Amino acid sequence: MIAPAPAPPSPNRLGPADLLSLGAHGMRTRPLRAMLSALGIAIGVAAMVAVLAIPASADQALQNKLAAMGTNLLRAEAGQTLMGGSAKLPDSAVPMVRRIAPVEGAVEVGKVNAKVYRNDRVGKDDSAGVSVFAARPDLLPVLGGKVRTGTFLSPANQRFPAVVLGSEAASRLGIDHLDPARPPQILIGSAWFSVVGILAPMPLAPEVERSVLIGWDVATQVFGFDGHPSTVYLRARESQVNAVRSVLAATINPAAPNEVAVDRPSDALAAQQLTKNTYGALFLGLGGVALLVGGVGVANTMVISVLERRREIGLRRALGATRGQIRGQFLAESVLLSGLGGLVGVVLGVGATAGYALSQGWPAVLPPVALVGGVAVSAAVGAIAGAYPAMRAARLPPAQALA
Repeated sequence: MIAPAPAPPSPNRLGPADLLSLGAHGMRTRPLRAMLSALGIAIGVAAMVAVLAIPASADQALQNKLAAMGTNLLRAEAGQTLMGGSAKLPDSAVPMVRRIAPVEGAVEVGKVNAKVYRNDRVGKDDSAGVSVFAARPDLLPVLGGKVRTGTFLSPANQRFPAVVLGSEAASRLGIDHLDPARPPQILIGSAWFSVVGILAPMPLAPEVERSVLIGWDVATQVFGFDGHPSTVYLRARESQVNAVRSVLAATINPAAPNEVAVDRPSDALAAQQLTKNTYGALFLGLGGVALLVGGVGVANTMVISVLERRREIGLRRALGATRGQIRGQFLAESVLLSGLGGLVGVVLGVGATAGYALSQGWPAVLPPVALVGGVAVSAAVGAIAGAYPAMRAARLPPAQALA
């Protein structure tokens, strides 16, 4: 009786851990080349992470500002007449606005025609480039503003030459701190005013940030201010903001509502953020280009690696390795190489985001999709870049590879 022929031995199987070990071995034998190849991937992923995370941080900072200052602030300004001239708001604007039921508070400021100088030694044409407004003591509660240092205008100093600087105006005038015993003085027109306070930044009222504020009474006495407000600020119930906005112009100036310009400052901030996000999409595309260039570098590295390791491939095939195992080995090396670059890129992107957010005073927001997606996309790029070199290595005949 003839015994049956033994079955041919099945090729050894390589598990995922074995494939990863073989792929890592290829990287360890040429560390400098692997590092340079991964650098392109790292730069692309870092750019993409930063482009996604920095706008998210800016958006969170904006939401925090709006939550602190409120989105229910409306602003009404004097517009233009039908003939194109400058219109004026009635001096009864604020009492009329306060009659609107959902309005929770209203206040006015008036433009004063005067120039501001740091001292009397500068030329008359060399003013600080800031505006002068007559203001009421209840301006800050309506705007949600704060005094950074010093005090604000009060009923006690409305008739005296006291001035409060907006944050931007203080910077332009070179005044960053106050000494209560000896307050700094500035020249408004030809009159000296003592600086009694500096305001904190107010993103919802940038015109106030760039101005100096004096009392309503002293503006009338010293500069001949006519008492007509140039801007009216008001707070309305959140649910009724749009309704109040629709009737505000007609309420302030029933005879000529077209001469009143009404806007919502929070909308302007949101529009600015939208513009920044549009530019962010452009930089995201540039990051994608950098990632593509990095993928080409990985593919080039893997092709060279296959050419240099022909004897290794032939020896493994002669010892029983299948084409699939050879293909898996080089594909694993390519994915590991790109994944390492992606991981380094994520770290660099997180560092860049945290540093920029810290410099701007923003909370650092790191979207999970940017962190996980950075590594995942880099691994996918590695798989695509390594597909051809892996197939080329698998197709090498053992005899030809060992020749």
